Amino acid sequence: MNYLRSERFEQHLKWMALFLGLCSTISIVQGWQLYSMLFGLPFCLIWIYCGWLRTEPQLKYINIVFSALYIYGIARYFLIEV
Repeated sequence: MNYLRSERFEQHLKWMALFLGLCSTISIVQGWQLYSMLFGLPFCLIWIYCGWLRTEPQLKYINIVFSALYIYGIARYFLIEV
């Protein structure tokens, strides 16, 4: 039973990641740097949490690096722009 709940929850997260990825891509194309980072960070965090493609654990570490870069970029944006 817990497996089904977990699977259902993971499926919702995957749909949310798809939405965030699309929003991030649109933000990049439009040149909205801050929004790109704000949509990209939760996208990476979902990938880290779910640990998708469990046969390739390096993807989790890549997303940890990207998350750190997004956090740095968002902080830098607010420190310089505001």
